[in-house]
Amino acid sequence: MKKVILGSLAILALSMSISCRETVDNAKSATEEAGAALEEAGENLKEAGEGAVDAAKVAGESAMEAAEEAGENAMEAAEGAADSVKEAGENTIDAAKKAGEEGVDAAKKVGDDVKKAANDAADKAAKKAEDIKKAVKN
Repeated sequence: MKKVILGSLAILALSMSISCRETVDNAKSATEEAGAALEEAGENLKEAGEGAVDAAKVAGESAMEAAEEAGENAMEAAEGAADSVKEAGENTIDAAKKAGEEGVDAAKKVGDDVKKAANDAADKAAKKAEDIKKAVKN
């Protein structure tokens, strides 16, 4: 019976030894697969990071181009506004000159009219004086 018990223990030990080897092999295989999966995940993260950097560069360049274009547009608008102000100033000066010339012409006409009226009044006064002188003499 000892032989049977010892034989059974030997078979049990042998089967446990085989089971442990399979477990070790399975654990080793799982560890290798996990390592490969981690390595692949790392590569994917690296690629994603590089893609994010490239996207950030493109976005930055686009933002710089947009800011530059906005600055150019603002400068063009400012130049256009300056030209408009200059033109308005020139038009105002021209209008003031014209108004001044018209005022001078009108003042000359009024002066001429006053001079003519004064001369007419003087002539009439002289005629009346002549008439009075004649009447006094007669």
